Amino acid sequence: MSDTLTPDVIGRRVEVNGEHATVRFAGVVPPVAGPWLGVEWDNPERGKHDGSHEGTVYFKCRHPTGGSFIRPNKVNFGTDFLTAIKNRYVLEDGPEEDRKEQIVTLGNKPVETVGFDSLMKQQSQLSKLQEVSLRNCAVSCAGEKGGVAEACPNIRRVDLSKNLLSSWDEVIHIADQLRHLEVLNLSENKLKFPSGSALTGTFSALKVLVLNQTGITWAEVLRCAAWCPGLEELYLESNNIVISERPTDVLQTVKLLDLSSNQLIDENQLYLIAHLPRLEQLILSDVGISSIHFPDAGIGCKTSMFPSLQYLVVNDNQISQWSFFNELDKLPSLRALSCLRNPLTKEDKEANTTRQLIIASIGQLKTLNKCEILPKERRTAELDYRKAFGNEWKQAGGHQDPDKNRLSEEFLRAHPRYQFLCLKYGAPEDWELKTQQPFMLKNQLLTLKIKYPDQLDQKVLEKQLPDTSNQLMGMSPLWSICSRILSSDLLR
Repeated sequence: MSDTLTPDVIGRRVEVNGEHATVRFAGVVPPVAGPWLGVEWDNPERGKHDGSHEGTVYFKCRHPTGGSFIRPNKVNFGTDFLTAIKNRYVLEDGPEEDRKEQIVTLGNKPVETVGFDSLMKQQSQLSKLQEVSLRNCAVSCAGEKGGVAEACPNIRRVDLSKNLLSSWDEVIHIADQLRHLEVLNLSENKLKFPSGSALTGTFSALKVLVLNQTGITWAEVLRCAAWCPGLEELYLESNNIVISERPTDVLQTVKLLDLSSNQLIDENQLYLIAHLPRLEQLILSDVGISSIHFPDAGIGCKTSMFPSLQYLVVNDNQISQWSFFNELDKLPSLRALSCLRNPLTKEDKEANTTRQLIIASIGQLKTLNKCEILPKERRTAELDYRKAFGNEWKQAGGHQDPDKNRLSEEFLRAHPRYQFLCLKYGAPEDWELKTQQPFMLKNQLLTLKIKYPDQLDQKVLEKQLPDTSNQLMGMSPLWSICSRILSSDLLR
């Protein structure tokens, strides 16, 4: 760029030596002559100051080392959308192709052309494009009005992540020319919203919108959603979002919502999105959540919240209480859960036990951590759960006769599915609940008692034998052992 500055430069996104920034100031910085741009870097470690120089504040930064002054000719303000597509997708012709002559008829007159085949070839290549990836291609604007619609009318999927777009106005100018656009990725762009009224239906065909690391707020999300009446998937990772209000007329068609790495989200905020009617997948990885509660549903009942939710992802959180999984059993449609790398589910020697407990706690679950739960695994998990907490159940008032059950409220809260498991498999018998002895040699011996039938005054001999087979011993080995024991006794 030249040293001449235009009035609209403030707020523009720029690239300098591979680093992205936003222009916050344009003008003179005494005592050095000539124009300067004051920029705030996306990476604050790239800067040198906070927008001040020799005691004068020229602009403000969010970070004390987020700012720098740059000469305009060192800055890249980017290129337009269509030029970026041509640079990436149009195959260059050789010099022979460029010089090739062709006779075409315009009206009734033959006209000699040079490079006509090359132009037609380029147009053909662009018109066939349906998926475009322009990540980090310094796209900053739509370009000439109508140019995109004429050159690439069939584009359906566009990746514009990490570019130099600074305003939703430019995004809208691009989208207006792509009537078939279904997937749009705008991640890592810092976009200002238009000052005018809402542009309802601007993205009429859009189904997937990705806005990761854009700094968007929840209010802006709802405003943006009004432009996308058929939106099905919305990705909002790493935006420091606080869900501040309940969506009413927007997001009603969304099936997947990704709120990962928004550390300010808590349990109460989730209630505001709990009534989205079509939400099937909710991704809450790395949001810091530790608990969840559905106050409208009692023990053993289903909640009216998240009525369509089938898949929940809560990886990398702070889940440390089993009550979290007890609450998830209240979700009426939940079929798949991913809960990796939580304090309660860290991979260690108890990982298999943890998996069994989760399966037993959520009755309708079909997939856990992307592994299918087969009927045999569920049966084993539920029977083990029934046995593991059987003594606690008895102490809390449990009884083999359902009519005599007087279970405490505390036990029912801790094990809300236990009564159902008793109905399904039967109440645990006393012999099942006996404490198993540790595996030591003295606990694995059989006691053999030998009595002389014709010598009633002879005391009974007791010998301990190893239980090696865990089955009934055959008569021949037993007779041999008795013979040795009796012979030894007679010798003595």
